[in-house]
Amino acid sequence: MPKAINELDRRIARFMYRWGIPFLRISLAVIFVWFGLLKPLGMSPAEPLLLATVDWLPVLEPGQWLALIGWWEVLIGVCFLFRPTTRLAIGLLMLQMGGTFLPLVVLPEVTFQAGGFPWQPTMEGQYIIKNLLILSAAVVVGGTVRRDLGGEGE
Repeated sequence: MPKAINELDRRIARFMYRWGIPFLRISLAVIFVWFGLLKPLGMSPAEPLLLATVDWLPVLEPGQWLALIGWWEVLIGVCFLFRPTTRLAIGLLMLQMGGTFLPLVVLPEVTFQAGGFPWQPTMEGQYIIKNLLILSAAVVVGGTVRRDLGGEGE
């Protein structure tokens, strides 16, 4: 590799190494706060799917579950903004993700094309499956919570 290209590659990699985790942390925060707020405000495109998923749950009405889940997501996002609350964010996220993937099991007729299980998800199914990326990003950010392991935390 020519010296100039090698140096450019080194600078780009250094920038990515330095800023990758902060970008992930902020991205997770933005996604959870933004999408979370849409739910209690009645503006979420995921509302019909979520209401159908929680319809059978006891204790609260589906609309109340929608608001609770939305505020839960906002809390996850806010916790990702601050290093000391990263563990809490990840714990809340792991609990939330169980519910996020639930429609794949309880509503396969909504999340997969007719006769296409498991290889042909609908738009709703793709919306849910992409959360694997969010889980992976949370694992990467979570790997930074301990300084003794090379992270930026305690």
